[in-house]
Amino acid sequence: MLYQSKIEKSVISTLPPCDIVGEIIVIDRPEDVAAAIDDLKQCPLIGFDTETRPSFRRGESNTISLLQLATDQRAYLFRLKKIGPNQLLKDLLESEEHMKVGLSVHDDFHSLNRWMPCRPKNFIELQKYVKAFGIEEMSLQKIYAIVFNKKISKRQQLSNWEADQLTPAQQQYAAIDAWACRDIYYELQHKV
Repeated sequence: MLYQSKIEKSVISTLPPCDIVGEIIVIDRPEDVAAAIDDLKQCPLIGFDTETRPSFRRGESNTISLLQLATDQRAYLFRLKKIGPNQLLKDLLESEEHMKVGLSVHDDFHSLNRWMPCRPKNFIELQKYVKAFGIEEMSLQKIYAIVFNKKISKRQQLSNWEADQLTPAQQQYAAIDAWACRDIYYELQHKV
């Protein structure tokens, strides 16, 4: 089944909101990483995304703040600056046994390498994958709207991902991005 190739922002604004729900777990201490990784390894496909605190000055950029990894039931939000470089996270990202799916992953890999050198493996790039279904859009919000006829709010995108505490709205936004990648992939798999 082919989908519409493009969608206008004005159409997206009329769609009902994305209703993905699940448990959101913020990991901000190194000692909490192992249990999260053990749970993630039980999942055949892990949703993936990252967030970086925005910079509003020309020529200035920030390092990665948040790594989101999601199963079908839980989204783990790893506060990278608080937990520091972590071998367990690196091993999961470099694992060929565990499939991960994300959007614009090349940019995320570049940011991850500035945090901790790693060579991510076994990733599905949604921007490439959706082309086989006639979808030409590149943003997660637009792809999700085409596939599910629902909108993902982007209100929190430019928020401070390095705040002492992430707000519930930030947590929901970050989790939805990782869950949405999984959901799009699985939905399209059912159309093959």
